[in-house]
Amino acid sequence: MRIEDYALIGDTQSAALVGRDGSIDWLCLPRFDSPACFAKLLGDESNGFWRLAPAGHEMATRRAYVDDTLILETIWETSTGTVKVIDFMPPRHANPALVRIVEGVSGIVRMTTEISIRFDYGSIVPWARRLGGRLHAIGGPDSVWIDTAVNLKGSGGRHTGVFAIAAGQRRSFVFTWHPSHQPEPGIIDPGEQFTETSRFWTEWASRCWLPGRCRATVIRSLITLKALTYSPTGGVVAAPTTSLPEHLGGVRNWDYRYCWLRDAAMTLDALTESGYVTEAGAWLDWLLRAVAGRPEDLQIMYGVAGERRLPELTLDWLAGFEGSRPVRIGNGAAGQLQLDVYGEVLNCFYRARKLGMPPHDYAWTIVSRLMDFLERSWTQPDEGLWEVRGPRRHFVHSKVMAWVAADRQVRAIEELGHTGPLRRWRAMRARIHAEVCDRGFDRERGTFTQSYGSRELDAALLLIPIVGFLPPEDPRVIGTIEAIERELMTDCFVLRYPISESNDVDGLPGSEGAFLACSFWLAEALDLVGRKDEARDLFERLLTLSNDVGLLPEEYDPVQRRHLGNFPQAFTHLHLIHTALALC
Repeated sequence: MRIEDYALIGDTQSAALVGRDGSIDWLCLPRFDSPACFAKLLGDESNGFWRLAPAGHEMATRRAYVDDTLILETIWETSTGTVKVIDFMPPRHANPALVRIVEGVSGIVRMTTEISIRFDYGSIVPWARRLGGRLHAIGGPDSVWIDTAVNLKGSGGRHTGVFAIAAGQRRSFVFTWHPSHQPEPGIIDPGEQFTETSRFWTEWASRCWLPGRCRATVIRSLITLKALTYSPTGGVVAAPTTSLPEHLGGVRNWDYRYCWLRDAAMTLDALTESGYVTEAGAWLDWLLRAVAGRPEDLQIMYGVAGERRLPELTLDWLAGFEGSRPVRIGNGAAGQLQLDVYGEVLNCFYRARKLGMPPHDYAWTIVSRLMDFLERSWTQPDEGLWEVRGPRRHFVHSKVMAWVAADRQVRAIEELGHTGPLRRWRAMRARIHAEVCDRGFDRERGTFTQSYGSRELDAALLLIPIVGFLPPEDPRVIGTIEAIERELMTDCFVLRYPISESNDVDGLPGSEGAFLACSFWLAEALDLVGRKDEARDLFERLLTLSNDVGLLPEEYDPVQRRHLGNFPQAFTHLHLIHTALALC
């Protein structure tokens, strides 16, 4: 299946991907970044999956989420009848669980299920046995219990079952994980869990205060952001997957199951604007814990509980999605210097206060220390927003975001009553602005460039008017937008930056698709410069790239017309929300 053939279910601590064929091909437990027990997504059937579908039928007829929830309904219409499979993960109690309910709609349908549990990303075949009517699988630290009235027969490390479902009948399966050293978990009631899960998501979604058109556009993205939240700490993972490729068959495969400061800051902003002040407070608490310590030790990303060590490894036994290797876990970019995150974080704290968040006792002290570090460091080259693996450069976007940091600190003093070295920060703001306009602008072509002295472009330059570095009507802004339209667009979608043998900025071979967040930036920038009809047309076209259940990936291949990159992607859904709010 393609990436867009999957839907997301989760319990705000972990998540699963369910395919159109009724197969769960990715599930990490007990956390987003835990080893997978179903890893067919990045390998084959030998790496673990769980299929539940009518016998002899491949793809479902249709599927959808139940109202404003993360409960998935998949429907098959067969020659003998119609059947529905309901998939969800209940809000976490003692142990994570996954519930699958088969419901007969009409006629009689013959169903099959096949369960292949493989711990540690498909490398461990567990020992399975029956205990008191329950199927139990154990391997090392992992233990799974499956509760169902369907007779499951084991063979070759798999368990299969065949049963008929008539109109009005239900059969359920409950898959519960727990640490293998702990006592056997209790049995949960699927019907009760369905009601509780529905209530949880419905009540959460009902708190969105946005008006009709805006709400209809952004609610699925808001629910997706909530689903990608690790609720015990408030951190948001960039995606629930690792190593879905940015180029099919290529090496641009990264682990996104971690919390980026940039994403956390933007998520806080999106939630606050949409009415979720409590959730935004949890994100803010996570940010404060993450950035606490010496400013020079700030990382661009952390584990879901704030872990700092995220060593990058490759899993050689997995063939990769459509042969895209290596499959990686961990992320070496955690040790990079990315100056723009300081701007994102300081802008986040300023925006949170402006939007009504109460002040934290020590937040101003922390952000002031970050600012002190940035004062000493903004002149350095860095790896930039795109986490390049080539040499450090003086990326223009990084400098612009350093300006944002200084600007927001100045505003916090002038508008919110904080105290600090106002004159010094004003001077820093002016110096950065002058340097960027001098060294980061190509006067011959009338556009800002990717880095000082470069002739290449970068889609992140579209943020210059959005963050307020220059007014939208400035000729340099208009020239930059027009240059990006000429040089970085393919089939109306925006590439991050040019990739060629002559431009080794990222230090990696191969190409990639159009980065969807960049296309949302273009829509917002077009709106700011007065090209409102074009902005609306582009935004509407981007919305059509969502799959059938409203989910978006990191990138899109406009040639093969398919999703690329980790999925679903928080960064993409964040900028869908921001652009929708700007255009509504």
